[in-house]
Amino acid sequence: MAREPARRGMTRPIRRVLIANRGEIAVRILRACRELGIEAVQAYSEADRDSLPVKLADRAVCIGAARAADSYLDARAMVGAAVTCKCDAIHPGYGFLSENAAFAELCERAGVIFVGPRPEAIRMMGDKAVARRLAAEAGVPTTPGSAGTVADAREAVAVAERIGYPVLLKAAAGGGGRGMRAVREAREMDGAFRQASSEARAAFGDGSIYVERFLTGVRHVEVQVLGDGERVLHLGERDCSTQRRNQKLVEESPSPALGADLRRRIGEAAVRLAQRVGYTGAGTIECMLDPVSGEFWFMEMNTRIQVEHPVTEMVTGIDLVKSQLLIASGRPLDISAGDVALVGHAIECRINAEDTDNDFLPVPGRVTGYRAPGGPGVRVDSHLYAGYTIPPFYDSLLGKLVCWGRTRQEAISRMQRALDELEIEGVKTTRPFHRRLLAHEDFALGRVHTRYVEEQFLENR
Repeated sequence: MAREPARRGMTRPIRRVLIANRGEIAVRILRACRELGIEAVQAYSEADRDSLPVKLADRAVCIGAARAADSYLDARAMVGAAVTCKCDAIHPGYGFLSENAAFAELCERAGVIFVGPRPEAIRMMGDKAVARRLAAEAGVPTTPGSAGTVADAREAVAVAERIGYPVLLKAAAGGGGRGMRAVREAREMDGAFRQASSEARAAFGDGSIYVERFLTGVRHVEVQVLGDGERVLHLGERDCSTQRRNQKLVEESPSPALGADLRRRIGEAAVRLAQRVGYTGAGTIECMLDPVSGEFWFMEMNTRIQVEHPVTEMVTGIDLVKSQLLIASGRPLDISAGDVALVGHAIECRINAEDTDNDFLPVPGRVTGYRAPGGPGVRVDSHLYAGYTIPPFYDSLLGKLVCWGRTRQEAISRMQRALDELEIEGVKTTRPFHRRLLAHEDFALGRVHTRYVEEQFLENR
């Protein structure tokens, strides 16, 4: 018999969770479950049989072959594993099935709680064109662009001529830099449109594209929200401007570009949009910010936990994954806006298995030695251990190094010290790049924007 999933106001204890993800986020979820007294069942592919999440879990279940399409993206296999293992809930982490409305609906039909927002919220905010319309209705500024998706390159050119070049072609069904192309003049549109649509179809199963103005010299600022279906609050912002080709490299909270008034305005805008869709769980409102004028524009909403959530946890003291689990069980938010205070500064460096001297090419292989840094204000979220073999089938993220300080300067100094202590032998990583980045004067002064890495570190090599 199908079991009714928990809803706001109707509590249903979660005693056993299937973790439908891998790597460092699986370990992160597992630890939150352990602290809440929840049994953790780890779903894994054949390639992850010897992974740290499998070793740490109360129980583990193989859900398919190495390819993500045959395992972590197989919605029916995931739900089947949850039902077989008598799990009350599924936590999808980030990526894979985390923003898949059909998967959330499949969980509901099976009577398994989906640890995340309602399927209709995922669907509305997952369609970037629809999300832009909802943002405008909620009084949140949006970048100039198409009213919805465009049918072809010719229609995209018409939009570009109206709003002005350069423009960005963006996948309506996804994010993370995939299905995205910059177009600087009309003659580039045909090829860029085909490439963006093809990449979007391969990544998200939907090739729909919308157009927006390509903003330059701007910062990427996102606001963390929590909702219980009736009430929404925000937990401050993260600055994710340090990125390469739309992929985030370093994140920090609070943003060095925001004063008190701008922080209030962007936070209030994020709450209005989340309330517009009756949001439940943890989510992120992503914006572009002109630090000179103080103008900001909504980009998209991620209806899941973010990779960079630890910096928010470090400055607020609020455990976001525990919050997800408690809200999913029907518990109302137990904090108010007045309880949220940003204390100190936190910075996160993503440590990837990549060759930064070879266009950040992923380099899977065997980790022959591993030493994690420690000390006051240092946090490492990782699934590494000495002897672990990094499989070639998935994202290259090995973990996140997060440092907190009373000031931004102290957080930077602590991160430099922690990077010096970190040792990963056997594979190349992004650690040397982060050391160069943090030593740069512009980063120390907070003078970064979304093209900063390309302009300062990559274009003239």
